[in-house]
Amino acid sequence: MWKPFERFRALDPEAQKLFGHAVALLPLLAVSLRFLGFKKTKQSLQNRLPPISTQVMSRDQVAKVVEKTCRMVRAGAHYGIGHPTCLTESLAVWYLLKRQDIPAQLRIGVRKVTEKFEAHAWVEVEGAAVNQSDEQHQHYAAFESEFSGVPGEKS
Repeated sequence: MWKPFERFRALDPEAQKLFGHAVALLPLLAVSLRFLGFKKTKQSLQNRLPPISTQVMSRDQVAKVVEKTCRMVRAGAHYGIGHPTCLTESLAVWYLLKRQDIPAQLRIGVRKVTEKFEAHAWVEVEGAAVNQSDEQHQHYAAFESEFSGVPGEKS
């Protein structure tokens, strides 16, 4: 029982903050998606983003921020309330990365297996999926990025 608390305390302050944001954000996103839908939920997140900063990060810094953010959202999904969908988790990753000035893009894809229609969501940074542990997203036909975005949004 104490093991999760010990692991949390061992995290650096930035990771603790990201974990806290993820734990709070995931259930809120799930409720918003259920009652407001995707478009309004994403627009609401977009409206809460701070102005783009002029700060420039190196590729290594970006990679570290992306890895830490994805890891903390996965941990928030595991230890938080409910069982978030890939769309909920991807929206959380997308939002938290954008808040840190990382040019993330939310992607949505579909596939049909036998007679079953399936959809999947993931986040890309510089064209690479970042919140996937494997190449699962490659089995889906991704919509054009303009379709999965909010009207007027740039990346």
